[in-house]
Amino acid sequence: MFFEIKGITKRYGGLVANSNVNLHVNEYEIVGLIGPNGAGKSTLFQIIDGFVRPDAGEILFKGQNLTKLVTSKINKTGVACTFQHAQLFPQLDVLESVMIGAYCRAYDKATALREARKLIAFTELEGKESTRIDKLTMFDRKRVELTAALATQPDILLLDELFAGLNSSEVSEMVELTRRIHQEMKMTFLIIEHVIKVIMSMCQRVYVLDYGKIIAECKPEELSKNPLVVKAYLGEEYDAS
Repeated sequence: MFFEIKGITKRYGGLVANSNVNLHVNEYEIVGLIGPNGAGKSTLFQIIDGFVRPDAGEILFKGQNLTKLVTSKINKTGVACTFQHAQLFPQLDVLESVMIGAYCRAYDKATALREARKLIAFTELEGKESTRIDKLTMFDRKRVELTAALATQPDILLLDELFAGLNSSEVSEMVELTRRIHQEMKMTFLIIEHVIKVIMSMCQRVYVLDYGKIIAECKPEELSKNPLVVKAYLGEEYDAS
């Protein structure tokens, strides 16, 4: 199995954020993870990326157990994550921010600089290399975080609401960029997203999380046919068109 979550459970006192969560992602697949606010999606991502320790279960990537590794070592195995609110240093510029990601693999400045410039060109951020992060639009900040994540040379990329807060034009641009990354870099994705049209248009499979539990695994077009998903997340008025 390429990437697998087995029996992950996380409790905060009496609150169970994740309860025996099981899911898998095949190599080169794009898999969605959806659910209402508070369902435990971001907690699960934080566990995968080493920020939070689970109470039970394990994370397996290409046969290696990541569960007890720190974030830096998880990144070196080929797992990278972006977050709903871009985790960037506001006082740094675009080039510096991407170089930080490149140093995950690069051991000298010249190599990190070369990798950063190549990826900045790929994500169409050229001309903004010297712009400080706090001077960028939300759309460009999200592109920089995505580019910095790519600079770690991951095999699987976890995207936590990458499309949140973007207008329809920006969503379309980000979808196109994500598809290019998938196709040209042969990238595998696990995506948390509330923009349901993104899930419908990009994902091969979708998991639905509710109250910390997986309540469904299906193809995107099957979501509206599952009464548990409709009740928990889509709502009775959902229209797939």
